[in-house]
Amino acid sequence: MKGLIQVYTGDGKGKTTASIGQAIRSAGAGFNVCFIQFFKNKKIYSSEHKILEKIPNIKVLNFCPDAPHFIKTEKQKKSIQSECEKALKSIKKIITSGKFDLVILDELNIGLHTGLIKLKEVLEILSKKSPKTEIIITGRYAPKKLLAVADLVTEMKKIKHYYDKKIPARKGIEF
Repeated sequence: MKGLIQVYTGDGKGKTTASIGQAIRSAGAGFNVCFIQFFKNKKIYSSEHKILEKIPNIKVLNFCPDAPHFIKTEKQKKSIQSECEKALKSIKKIITSGKFDLVILDELNIGLHTGLIKLKEVLEILSKKSPKTEIIITGRYAPKKLLAVADLVTEMKKIKHYYDKKIPARKGIEF
């Protein structure tokens, strides 16, 4: 099987959820999956880790648990940028190793949008991926150059959302 590149983006709900569904489907088919999440503190905001970590052929990694919108100082920004650089080194090894049939880079687009992750580096890593490895990249604000190299792009579009009525994120539904 030839691995392709998929991007799930847009302002609508469901990007991470869709990638988790694909991870479970792939694991059920006997594939080895690496689910890598950025900018989500797994102890607070990612209930999916509890179940995904129990599936033997899914490896779960979490990088840069502090979301970019929490950055208040230049020191914090540099710290998160340093974490992102370390994460990219790990991701390069994972994507090029051939050990995984599916690699999900959840919320990577947020890092690209905020400049914490360099697009040039991501594109270089993607160009060297193992031919059999499928890649899914999620998050709002996917850059046009990433969309251009993707084989599939899905945009989740918000039509109506209860956040607009000040209903907060709910455990088990949004996190």
